[in-house]
Amino acid sequence: MSQSPYQIVVSVRSEYLAEQSQPEQQRYAFAYHIRIHNQGELPAQLLSRHWLITDGNGDVQEVRGAGVVGQQPLLAPGEHFDYSSGTLLTTAVGIMQGSYQMQASDGHAFDAPIAPFRLAVPGALH
Repeated sequence: MSQSPYQIVVSVRSEYLAEQSQPEQQRYAFAYHIRIHNQGELPAQLLSRHWLITDGNGDVQEVRGAGVVGQQPLLAPGEHFDYSSGTLLTTAVGIMQGSYQMQASDGHAFDAPIAPFRLAVPGALH
């Protein structure tokens, strides 16, 4: 079985930012730390991102944009790109998920999925 030429693996770690949050004003700040790893056979460039951010009330915010943190990294096979960013919620818990729109060196465009991950104030979930 051969490896796909287009295989981007995304891993995420999230954290609550208490010092930037104001729970009494329904403002909860979270950071997320991303690693994008090219496990495919061809170089691939991240062109854009698409996020769905769902708060604890079920309200969804959709975010689209070019690149990540002002960059459109080109990843050779085996390379990874790390970055951190953040988001605000009006509830103590939420979920983020989405995808990166990639283009391989052969011109093939594909999506790299970002599995749902939780944003939660410590102790908010039992």
